[in-house]
Amino acid sequence: MTASQDKAGLPHMPPEAPLDMPVQNFRTAPAPGPKRRFEGWRVWAARMIAFGGTAALATIGFMQMLAAFGDKPTPMQIVLLLLFVPTFAWVGFTFCSAVAGLLAARPGTPDLPGSARVAVIMPVYHEDASISVGLLTALGRDLEQQGMAERTEIFVLSDTRNPEIAVNETLAVAAARDLCPIPIYYRRREVNTDRKSGNVADFVRNWGGRFDQMVVLDADSVMSGDTIRQLSLRMEADDELALIQTMPVLIGGETIFARLTQFAGRIYGPMIARGVSAWSGMTGNYWGHNAIIRVRAFAQTCGLPTLPGRPPFGGSILSHDFVEAAALCRAGWKVRLDHDLRGSFEGCPPTLLDMAARERRWAQGNLQHLSLIGMRRTRAVSGAHFAIGVMGFLMSPIWLALILVGLILSATVLLSTPQYFPNAYQLFPDWPVFDARRMLWLFVAAMCLLLTPKILGLIRALGRPLAQNSGGPGRVFASAMFEILLSALIAPVQMLIQTRQIMDILLGRDSGWQAQVRAGSMPGWGVVLRSHWAHVALGLLTLIVLARFSPRQLIWLSPILAGLILSPLTSRYSASPIFGRWARMRGLLLTPEERDTPAIISDAQAMTRRLPRPCDGQQSILRLAQDPALLDSHIAMLPPTRDRATADNLARITAEAKIAHSQSRAQALGFLDRAETDALIGDAALLRRWSELPA
Repeated sequence: MTASQDKAGLPHMPPEAPLDMPVQNFRTAPAPGPKRRFEGWRVWAARMIAFGGTAALATIGFMQMLAAFGDKPTPMQIVLLLLFVPTFAWVGFTFCSAVAGLLAARPGTPDLPGSARVAVIMPVYHEDASISVGLLTALGRDLEQQGMAERTEIFVLSDTRNPEIAVNETLAVAAARDLCPIPIYYRRREVNTDRKSGNVADFVRNWGGRFDQMVVLDADSVMSGDTIRQLSLRMEADDELALIQTMPVLIGGETIFARLTQFAGRIYGPMIARGVSAWSGMTGNYWGHNAIIRVRAFAQTCGLPTLPGRPPFGGSILSHDFVEAAALCRAGWKVRLDHDLRGSFEGCPPTLLDMAARERRWAQGNLQHLSLIGMRRTRAVSGAHFAIGVMGFLMSPIWLALILVGLILSATVLLSTPQYFPNAYQLFPDWPVFDARRMLWLFVAAMCLLLTPKILGLIRALGRPLAQNSGGPGRVFASAMFEILLSALIAPVQMLIQTRQIMDILLGRDSGWQAQVRAGSMPGWGVVLRSHWAHVALGLLTLIVLARFSPRQLIWLSPILAGLILSPLTSRYSASPIFGRWARMRGLLLTPEERDTPAIISDAQAMTRRLPRPCDGQQSILRLAQDPALLDSHIAMLPPTRDRATADNLARITAEAKIAHSQSRAQALGFLDRAETDALIGDAALLRRWSELPA
């Protein structure tokens, strides 16, 4: 459908085109897919650098630490050794993966006319409807310019439970239909089984037969029409390619924390993406959005089972994207990260506390993967993706344990009297061995491995137009130094937060499913003190003890202690939009997308302003009765009424009775509970009856 066609009769959703999507049994072999093929020499060389280099560095670290303890290490020294090796290896892997990126191949886009039918889907859950739908409206306009209007459709797939927010969604989509040259459809599930993965699976099972490919977006993400066109052509050119993941560019950050995150992603992200792309090859990963997927391959292999047991380890698979990528790969399909496309964008968490809330769910989802690493016919690289995701969270408690064991060892040396002749008959003493110089060099080596990828990314940026487009080399360098400093202060706080999250998960506490915070504001002192008082107390206590008994330890622990003691200040003021604007005005933490806003983002902002603004509370529903045009727009987004058994229709029956005995619209809404309000906004006849009540 093009802009010239009449949209008045456009249904809420197109006719169903069911596609079988069987639930997988990961203990059995998958349905046959394309024949597995060997990767090229570049991929194997990159894997040798990334994983072989990591193993070599871990071995060197182990041997050097062991030498520092002598021939007879104590039990606590052995514990320190066992904690040091994975920490050193983790830092080494980041370095080796970045080096492996030198071998990354640059994908090309074939010169084809393009004929694949494409669905653009955006799952939403309690989001700002005008912003999300504004992004899709701008994308529809951009896709028309790319010549894809005739074979593309856009879908808002809502899992929203709040009926007031649901009305905001329907009105935004209805208004967007008049602005977008591509059909925009809206579907809200009655039961949000399996969360986002279930939302997408429901779409595939009911409408997947209409499409060859689907582009999955988050509620705060978008891709340019040209990027989607190129992704579609690349997939059309390779019948064995099932998924292409892009590297999204972070945009829209207003607070210092968000701007710091998007600056780091823009300067260091491309190099990291090249590394992951290089060693992943055709066994890549999926991050849940900003990717294009072959629909039939996805339906054939990605029907996710419910994990046995209770949450947090059992139940619905939370980090479904990693599992879906592994499921495609084990069936022989190719999954690829194309690092070269820059027209892929997403928002970022505005504050440290908002990031921690997101990471709680990610931590639980990644720990679930421990039971899935052994899926039947899992590719080794898919297992590596799982392991990297798990270790990304387990490194926090390992790092904390490493610090604590080191402090215990120091305390043991300070507070105990060594026994040089434990055996009364021995001739020579047992001298305690602790090579402080070797330990210092290991610490220096770890810091070098940690910072080198950032230094290389900075050098790469300074040698490219990226630096000039980000405020000039001087400002980019100053921004990088500030990013390193603030990241060093935040790291120990994140370490303790993630350690607490891991403990909660191990104790069986489920993360639940909360709406994500997209736009933040500076939290009050009460909020940050409640969130960080334990961090401050631990930092101050450690500072006092070390100052009294071992002042030299303060030299290398000072960054950690500073981060803990200053955590309320860091958390509060890094969440300040005012400081964010101040930094931007002075050219700090700038990205090219801020200086020259991408056309798709500018158009999305313009479209958002033309859509109805979301209303809070009952006013969202009351306005339907105040404006007949809005009521008609909302009703147009509803599915046809279907007959239900009385037991399944109790909410509507009770809502109808309460409305019949109400004196006004507001009073009726006050009488209705959540389920009854949901029944009201989903039933055209009941809505019109309610709207006839006095105001």
